[in-house]
Amino acid sequence: MPFTALGLHPSIIQALSDQGYKQPYPIQSEVIPAILDKKDVLGIAQTGSGKTVGFVLPILMNLQRSSPTKSRHINVLVLVPTRELAVQVNEVFQVFGQVLPNRVKTMAVYGGASINPQMMGLHGVNILVATPGRLLELVESNAVHLSEIQTLVLDEADKMLNMGFTDEMNRIFELLPKKRQNLLFSATLSLEVDIVNRVLLRDPLIIKIEPENDNIDLISQLAYFVTDERKGPLLRYLIKHNNLQQVLVFTSSVYSADNVTDKLRKNGIDAMAIHSKKSQGARMDALGRFKFGELRVLVATDLISRGIDIKFLPYVINYELPRSPKEFIHRIGRTGRAESPGEAISFIAPADEHHFKVIQKKMGKWVTMIDSAGMDLKGY
Repeated sequence: MPFTALGLHPSIIQALSDQGYKQPYPIQSEVIPAILDKKDVLGIAQTGSGKTVGFVLPILMNLQRSSPTKSRHINVLVLVPTRELAVQVNEVFQVFGQVLPNRVKTMAVYGGASINPQMMGLHGVNILVATPGRLLELVESNAVHLSEIQTLVLDEADKMLNMGFTDEMNRIFELLPKKRQNLLFSATLSLEVDIVNRVLLRDPLIIKIEPENDNIDLISQLAYFVTDERKGPLLRYLIKHNNLQQVLVFTSSVYSADNVTDKLRKNGIDAMAIHSKKSQGARMDALGRFKFGELRVLVATDLISRGIDIKFLPYVINYELPRSPKEFIHRIGRTGRAESPGEAISFIAPADEHHFKVIQKKMGKWVTMIDSAGMDLKGY
């Protein structure tokens, strides 16, 4: 089914073409008509499945037919777990909202940034993308009102619940009008998500898209046996020798991310770190530069990686392995997306060998292993 058959405005169809979208992803084909019909939706889908565009487009379309609300009374609320995801979702709303005849004002609000500019910017906002804590601060300051919400979106609901936002979410739900459309998206249908589903959704359309395991066939994987002390030289060798560009490197800690970044830069490789200890401005600057190809290497921790959504990312390197096989699949799933191939490289220290076998078994794929002991890494 093409986008033209989904009831979207011609200007959105053109914008989709300009953005490189050829045909809807499975979740988009099901979600878009349902949201246009004002149905509640429960979508179980991994990051990268196309869900953001799936809910953004019909929400924008529905707002074209809505009456304007009073100042600081928003129409649509999108709750997300992280600042990076808030910015990312807001950008998608802005890209497609600006082409419509009736302009829609959107805004992202989140903690870790000054609240005053956010309070001032909320005048006339139709769509608000927010993290729960900052939203409640703005409500308490009378900077925004939730009594006229037409559509509520919970994006990555499982992450919000896992990150301890349950109390904040319940307080927000109490402020919303009872009559509204509810859209809930989650990577998994956990017990907590199911409880939220039962409380919020009314006869929802349930859509389940198979997890990222199905997409890893697009990812070419290699792993290197390497001692801890040779990881840094091996990383720099691979980047320089193979002229790798736009490389996402994962580490297991903030300290390691900073250390890897410092050594890359000392060796002439343009790199920045992104993690929870960085300021919001520094994080957004690094992410923006990397997204647009202006930064060669981005070194990230797992928590921050949730907000990294780049359509054609060629390389992911696991400098250190994550704790769980699920997190490994999530990491390498940053590449091999949008039907484009990608390459994932993992560094396996002696202490990691058993854990990596467990990861491969869970993933259902065996990775080609290369012993780096014979590689000449002098000068790197």
